[in-house]
Amino acid sequence: MNAVAEITGLSVEVDGRAIVEGVNLRVPAGRVTALVGASGSGKTTTGLALLGEYPPGARVTGGVRVPRGRVGYVPQHPGAVLNPARRVGALLRDIARDRVRHLPRPGRRAAAHDRVLEALALAQLPDPAAVLRRYPHQLSGGQQQRVVLAQALLLGAEVVVADEPTTGQDALTKQRIVEQFAAVARQGIAVVLLSHDLDVVRALADEVLVMREGRVVESGPAERLWLAPRHPWTAGLLAAERPELPSGPGGEGAEVLRVGGLTARHGGTPVLRVPGLVLRGGACLAVVGRSGSGKTTLARCLSGLHRDHDGELLLGGAPLRRSLRDRTRAQLAAVQYVFQDAGASFDEHRPVLDQVARTAVRLRGLTERDARAEAVSALAGLGLTGELPRRGPGRLSGGELQRAALARALLARPRVLVCDEITSGLDTVTRRDLLGTLAGLLRDRPDLALVLITHDLGTAEALADRVAVLDAGDIVEEGPARQVLRSPEHPFTVSLMETTARLTAGSAGSAGTAPG
Repeated sequence: MNAVAEITGLSVEVDGRAIVEGVNLRVPAGRVTALVGASGSGKTTTGLALLGEYPPGARVTGGVRVPRGRVGYVPQHPGAVLNPARRVGALLRDIARDRVRHLPRPGRRAAAHDRVLEALALAQLPDPAAVLRRYPHQLSGGQQQRVVLAQALLLGAEVVVADEPTTGQDALTKQRIVEQFAAVARQGIAVVLLSHDLDVVRALADEVLVMREGRVVESGPAERLWLAPRHPWTAGLLAAERPELPSGPGGEGAEVLRVGGLTARHGGTPVLRVPGLVLRGGACLAVVGRSGSGKTTLARCLSGLHRDHDGELLLGGAPLRRSLRDRTRAQLAAVQYVFQDAGASFDEHRPVLDQVARTAVRLRGLTERDARAEAVSALAGLGLTGELPRRGPGRLSGGELQRAALARALLARPRVLVCDEITSGLDTVTRRDLLGTLAGLLRDRPDLALVLITHDLGTAEALADRVAVLDAGDIVEEGPARQVLRSPEHPFTVSLMETTARLTAGSAGSAGTAPG
């Protein structure tokens, strides 16, 4: 099959360190080619090479052949590439007008409008008329992603590079994303998928390349690779996909935090209603639900980052102040938040090690020397060893930054640890190891309660003692994890479980079959 884009012998070196080494990649039209591997394995560097983009100061050798001006890019955080000051309609119409300049002037406006609607339909964006009137910040992450894809299609992309398009998404949204990129491939457009999510890769990809430490260690048709992996690293990724923690979740101890009658608002509009929740020491509460269901709002209320709420928060039986600004140093240390976008929580101008150590100085009163020693130990326990912690945040991968953020929170010695989608950007092996670390914390710290905000029901089942299911701001089901996840009662929970099962089985099939 002829390739519309091709990479031969690509090597990328920064400061004497090989980021990518000897990579070959053929991208056929109408097919989905997936790159999988750990954070820092070279997936994104390889994908961006198709756009002619490399890290600053990179030394590049090898060849990259692409259709001129016809490679589109859908980034992990699509809002960052949309002009916040312009409505979506204006953004898309400007591109469309440029594409119809060859037409007679009287028909250009209508032709441009038709092209915009066609692109939005192919990107599977419902209610396009409403979307065209909005600014990017008024769209959900999934809507922003589809707008960026529509831009690429309007530009006539023959290749679309999709970088972690399902990170942090629930099963129902993932299924729609799979259908969206499958539809693009059926139009004869090549899709290069960069992903940690093996369920999505299984459902969508025709060809898979497995990367480790900058090299392709295995490649082949998706079906063969899943059934008969040849490289130990590939086998390890697949074996770690459904983590089973050695000792299971921790037992439930004394009450640590109680939530009662909580109603949270955004701009005066109620967005979250929690009649009651109890967090216990040595136990994990997983909060699951769709994007926009209120999961992160609940986490921010617990952490003092969202103060517009009524209700009661009791930490160890004592009132916990609503606002972060009003909390005592002990209360700040007691409730720690690990953000989904770990990179945004670090100062880009300071080494990661210094920022992790600062937590113990500020919240526990340790000396700089003692705090630094604890920070080195905590980071090493999460796999960040050698000179990695001494780098700036910009020189660590997303997965490495997530682990650094967890180490920083742990240095506060919290009583409540809130983890917001911290496994969503990790490969299966790193995710399993991180879940093992969290399970170990619960075993060793009977006074620690863990709140796990996650879209991944497999992660919830592996770690959680209890599960709360949120839908449209309401807890629709809550109870022991095994009961909720294996015998759900509410229709919404049932739909989540059924969609997850379809994705896991790869029921969407090999989606990238060329048309005709």
